[in-house]
Amino acid sequence: MYNEILKDRIEAGLLLSEKLKKYQNSNTIILAVPRGGVPVGYIIAKSLHLPLDIVLSKKIGHPNNKEFAIGAVSMDSMTIDEHPEVPKKYIEDEIIRLRKLMQNKYEIYMGNREPLDIKGKNIILVDDGIATGNTLLASITMLRKRNPAKIIVAVPVLPYDTVPVFEKNADEFVYLIASKYFRGVGSFYEDFNQVEDDEVIRLLNVTSPIE
Repeated sequence: MYNEILKDRIEAGLLLSEKLKKYQNSNTIILAVPRGGVPVGYIIAKSLHLPLDIVLSKKIGHPNNKEFAIGAVSMDSMTIDEHPEVPKKYIEDEIIRLRKLMQNKYEIYMGNREPLDIKGKNIILVDDGIATGNTLLASITMLRKRNPAKIIVAVPVLPYDTVPVFEKNADEFVYLIASKYFRGVGSFYEDFNQVEDDEVIRLLNVTSPIE
């Protein structure tokens, strides 16, 4: 457990790499959440000699309150909660809209590369921190449908009371700081600059393919 503030996403990636050393040169793929998770995932991928890809998922907001998630969607799967009051047509339209957005994002970041096949492989799901964790939990649910061997979630910081949720939902959960006084992910970094699209593209191109 680390009590100090992290210097930046690079330091976070290096510290997580130490905890993930057993996966070095193994049948494992790093899946980073854009944009902030990519610099962290890049360092882990480089340190452990593993391939790096991205995972995109979006929450489906309730028609009367977009912040309230009624489900989530990725490019190839979805998870929808029971909400009889929400019209089926609304959900169908949102899935189409969100998938189009994600497809565009994927093409911006990865060009015409196909997503890596995760079937039978260990997945290390990486972000630069967890606030509510809802989107990451939805990503876990959707990744399970693609039959990976194991899902490991690795994050630098999160609220203390969220730890049991991820210990239950992931096969393995690795973190650096779990704070009882959580004031947002950025407050645990000295340098928490916005990660721009061009940096994400650069890092993904550097690691594709990994030697």
